[in-house]
Amino acid sequence: MKKIILIATAIIIASCSNNLEDLNKNIKDPDSVSGESLFTSAQKALVDQITTLEVNENNTKLWSQFLQETTYTDESNYDQVTRTIPENLWSAMYRDVLKDFDEAEKIISETDYLSDEEATFTDNKLTIIEILKVYTFAHLVETFGNVPYSEALNIDILSPKYDDGMTIYKDLISRLTTAIDNLDTTKDSFINKEDNIFDGDVASWKRFASSLKLRMGIVLADADNSFAQTTVEDAISSGLITNSDQNANMQYLSAAPNTHPVHKEVVLSGRNDFVAAVTLTDILNNLNDPRRPLWLQTVDGDYVGGDIGSPSSYASHSPLSEEVAKANAPGVIMSYSEVQFLLAEAAARGYTTGDTAANHYAAGITASILEWGGSTTDATTYLAQPTVDYTTLTATKTWREVIGTQRWISLFNRGVEAWLSIRIMDFPAMAEPEEAVSGFPNRYTYPIVEQTINGDNYQEASTAIGGDMAETKLFFDKF
Repeated sequence: MKKIILIATAIIIASCSNNLEDLNKNIKDPDSVSGESLFTSAQKALVDQITTLEVNENNTKLWSQFLQETTYTDESNYDQVTRTIPENLWSAMYRDVLKDFDEAEKIISETDYLSDEEATFTDNKLTIIEILKVYTFAHLVETFGNVPYSEALNIDILSPKYDDGMTIYKDLISRLTTAIDNLDTTKDSFINKEDNIFDGDVASWKRFASSLKLRMGIVLADADNSFAQTTVEDAISSGLITNSDQNANMQYLSAAPNTHPVHKEVVLSGRNDFVAAVTLTDILNNLNDPRRPLWLQTVDGDYVGGDIGSPSSYASHSPLSEEVAKANAPGVIMSYSEVQFLLAEAAARGYTTGDTAANHYAAGITASILEWGGSTTDATTYLAQPTVDYTTLTATKTWREVIGTQRWISLFNRGVEAWLSIRIMDFPAMAEPEEAVSGFPNRYTYPIVEQTINGDNYQEASTAIGGDMAETKLFFDKF
């Protein structure tokens, strides 16, 4: 009888133990996620970071002097430290973007798909991930200079070394070349809404990768002209974005939490933190630019910008238009107008592009106006002005000033690219903020936390680039 009781007790205990273990399981969250879902998450995190107006993460629309703050002007005055902005960007790019792309790559490589057809998409998926990893690392290098690269994504290395910026950049271009060659346009890749930029269209990804290669080649033009020319001309031969329908845009939605980041900061926040900057309005007004009503609202019939670095009341200065701040505005990471301005610069440098600098310049302006909802007539009238016409202007001004100014205008609301263009072209001139805490920021300073947790490598990198200061020019910025 005792044996029977003991056996029964053991069974009950074992059963209860199993039930208790079951109770400890989180049945609402999956034990694992697909590589495709990680890719989708990383892709959105990347574009959010590039397009956001959030002052804790991305100040480039302020530094490019498209916008001015109404009340709290620290960021307009180049303060990077108070809100630990560099650390927030660094963490977002390494943790939320690159690490998720890296994990997505591993999971997709190891996944046995249910159908033979879907299994054939794997190589293209991995190549698309590689393209976006290149884009992300390029942004980090263009922002900080030397950064962790070769050891960056190895979880076993807690204090990764910083690699040389130029070395990283050239390696990224090599990786991009391989990716372009590896994309197979006869096969599919991501399906449904796994890819919110091109819906998995491989031909579109190939055009984007070639256009990115063009852009990266141009970045190096002042630092290594021969290498840049070869890179640019090779990119052109691979097939670029050739019209605005082929733009690389994140498809944001009309409802939170998937609205455009600018809509979140300007509309959903319920705050009035930003107005046009006087640098922008002065240039647009002087040129009678047809994009003014597309981008800005008027104050008593005029387009009025706030002084850089000074509090600028919302009621007295031009806020963003509803079009710019709409919920489902496209999150642009590459456009046809940008490609045409890159080609204009390439042609001005003497590279073979298939057309003249003047024609690429005009195409870039026209595309920008049309992309924002302007008309062909608007573009024709604008280009006919002596203050805009390329041939007229270059009779007395350098191509850097002529192309640089119009490229900056066309990059409105794209602070990351506009900031890069300003550093390369040195035009248009940026106003000195009222209470600037540094000179014009040529880079983000390294995160303060790196000095603590990765001090030796931080110090080596800081010395190598010429000092961890905002004014330090990076390897590609030679003028």
